[in-house]
Amino acid sequence: MSKAGDEAMGVLCDLGPASRQMLFVAGIDSEEKLRAMGSVRAYLAVKRNDSRASLNLLWALEGVLTGKHWRVIARENRTELLLQLDNAERSTASGTDRPPASRMSRH
Repeated sequence: MSKAGDEAMGVLCDLGPASRQMLFVAGIDSEEKLRAMGSVRAYLAVKRNDSRASLNLLWALEGVLTGKHWRVIARENRTELLLQLDNAERSTASGTDRPPASRMSRH
């Protein structure tokens, strides 16, 4: 990838190649797009395209957005993210497709 491509990818470069590929297939090809969607909506977009995506991807996405290691996210923010995910899935299923509750603040 070119230097300009690396800059557009931003924090996505912190993800593994399989995760980046899943995001790319879902149309999320830049840090800007990921930040605009948030981790929960991005995870759902990936999950629609690849049912193999696990919750570890959600933890990793939130991790790159907040600057925390994905294991810290899984341990400390699991419940909050799962509630946001549930709300987002219900909104999508009911056709209201509202963004999930506000994301966690950056620490």
